[in-house]
Amino acid sequence: MGSYRMCVCFTRKFRVTEAGPPEDVKEAFNKYAEGGTHMTAEQLRRFLLEVQGDDGGSISDAEKVVDQVLKTRHHLAKFTRHTLTLDDFHHYLFSSDLNPPINYDQVHQDMTAPLSHYFIYTGHNSYLTGNQLSSDCSDVPIIKALKRGVRVVELDIWPNSTKDDVHVLHGRTLTTPVELMKCLKSIKEHAFSASPYPVVITLEDHLTPHLQAKVAKMLAETFGDMLFVPQCECLQEFPSPEELKYKIIISTKPPKEYLKAESKDGTRSNSVKARDSDDDEWGKEPQDLTADQEDETKSDSDISDENEAYDNEHPLEAADYKRLIAIHAGKPKGGLKDVLKVEPDKVRRLSLSEQTLEKAAESHVTDLVRFTQKNILRIYPKGTRFTSSNYKPLVGWMHGTQMVAFNMQGYGRAMWLMHGMFRSNGGCGYVKKPDLLMNVGPDGQVFNPKETLPVKKTLKIKVYMGDGWHLDFKQTHFDLYSPPDFYCKVGIAGVPADQIMKKTKPKEDNWTPVWEQEFTFPLTVPELALLRIEVHEYDMSEKDDFAGQTCLPVSELKPGIRAVPLSDRKGEMLNSVRLLMRFDFV
Repeated sequence: MGSYRMCVCFTRKFRVTEAGPPEDVKEAFNKYAEGGTHMTAEQLRRFLLEVQGDDGGSISDAEKVVDQVLKTRHHLAKFTRHTLTLDDFHHYLFSSDLNPPINYDQVHQDMTAPLSHYFIYTGHNSYLTGNQLSSDCSDVPIIKALKRGVRVVELDIWPNSTKDDVHVLHGRTLTTPVELMKCLKSIKEHAFSASPYPVVITLEDHLTPHLQAKVAKMLAETFGDMLFVPQCECLQEFPSPEELKYKIIISTKPPKEYLKAESKDGTRSNSVKARDSDDDEWGKEPQDLTADQEDETKSDSDISDENEAYDNEHPLEAADYKRLIAIHAGKPKGGLKDVLKVEPDKVRRLSLSEQTLEKAAESHVTDLVRFTQKNILRIYPKGTRFTSSNYKPLVGWMHGTQMVAFNMQGYGRAMWLMHGMFRSNGGCGYVKKPDLLMNVGPDGQVFNPKETLPVKKTLKIKVYMGDGWHLDFKQTHFDLYSPPDFYCKVGIAGVPADQIMKKTKPKEDNWTPVWEQEFTFPLTVPELALLRIEVHEYDMSEKDDFAGQTCLPVSELKPGIRAVPLSDRKGEMLNSVRLLMRFDFV
């Protein structure tokens, strides 16, 4: 019973009641229990096969499900029966552990293709604990990211104040540094806690040759045999995630490319505004941008003059460092057309800002897709995202971008999409790009996300009900005077033609809302579609309250009636909150 104070003298009382099974659940139970009051394991197996699409299940699998349900439902009682009542059946369907919407922990995609054939879970400035200007640098966010399944960690490496050691920090800001060695040791310890597939360390290097040699020694001593060292100076094709299991890969520019960044008039700039303002180089047309302006290292002007040609002056130091770089980050000359040129005898990584990607997507669509079929493209947030916010990841993915680099300490709808994408393939951090991004037609044509294609598949969704908020939130969290008025939003993130959002009607004064509303989503490119789900509490006088969210890859949705667990704003799964939904593909 919940009590809500209306004024000094009066209170309103509401009973938190458990909502009964929806009509569809009752009908399914009656059908498969053949009109009886109990469902046997064999009858459950038929339901799982015909409604839930679980074609690999045996009678023994169904018996295990029945036993699990009875143990969780009646754990204090000793049961001799091995059948399910209607309430047991409903409990099973509404259990996110027993009946999830996707396989959260099962790697099922081909992992033997080159790295360039995969979307890779990628972090940006992975060492920052908060904003981009004044937060602490630490190994803690790196550990959190690795435990979540992130496979690409970015470290900005700088000389310390005495120039005899290496620090990780966001250069020319007030961020407090952390020692490089501490970060490397944490990466070694936690790299494969969530996934056995390779971890890439992208280095944004601001070091002298002497310190680069020191870093080479640190890397070799810390990682040992875990470090992937290529046999040749430049790879002609990337190895596969399967070949690189439990390996650490270093990606940065080869030493000779660390030259001073100069503007056309020969002057150098340390200004954050000069590097990142929308009114500066980002305001130019894509065809006018040069690769120099896309330098991922932002500014190398701190490196002293004596190091411009250190390859000749420090050949041994350069060689030690250079040989550990497995994925070369190139810096080709010319406009975007030249930058995106595919070279027949080598592969490389290119970094572009989010604005440059969007502009390139206007005029170089097929060049982007063709480049990412063989090479790796990395997109990073614009420099003016001081609060560690993020950008639209779908722009990168629909053009084949492997490394859509995100500020993992941030949160919001863009981050929820990132979480959704990398729930695919068992959460291993590598998601195989759909064939349409890798195919080349007889005349050399490739996928163009601008083209409107015919509907390939239609997803029908029914939102039955929700539960668990009264267990995870205080009674007055959403409303001081009455139980919450929940509504559910469902929609698609994907190519522009597929993007849409719909919502149910609010259910007033109910901790266990029953909506029973159906929605239909025609999809032209289901391979790139993500299902967005949000629940909010309607507030007539103020902004609606957030009550949970999740994002799921459409290609991995299991058909049938499923329990969908919801997460908080930061993407951490709530303990009890879940929805009961039905998914059908037409």
